[in-house]
Amino acid sequence: QVQLVESGGGLVQTGGSLRLSCVASGLTLSRGAMGWFRQAPGKEREHVAFIPWTTWSSGSPYYADYVKGRFTISRDKAKNMVYLQMNSLKPEDTAVYYCAAGSTVGSRWSKDYEYWGQGTQVTVSS
Repeated sequence: QVQLVESGGGLVQTGGSLRLSCVASGLTLSRGAMGWFRQAPGKEREHVAFIPWTTWSSGSPYYADYVKGRFTISRDKAKNMVYLQMNSLKPEDTAVYYCAAGSTVGSRWSKDYEYWGQGTQVTVSS
């Protein structure tokens, strides 16, 4: 059974930083991707970033335009963990952040991710 657990959310002021972590237990994908999505109140879930891999190598991370240059996704293959370093946070980044994993090698669509965490709240105050 695959389980994803996020941590690291919290309250931060505009311009501050947070680092989200996600540990994936029971995940044995030889190829696929792990990513982060977010959902603000009253809005649809949207993609933030993903990092893909194949059997032979890791791929380049991909970022949504609204976080590019501020957020960095990274993966620790040995620990089955993915991280999201969030810098220069803005009030519009306030949302529940979800970790996801799936067998599609790189997708920004939530339907392509089979496994999801419960989410962690990030609140950026102005």
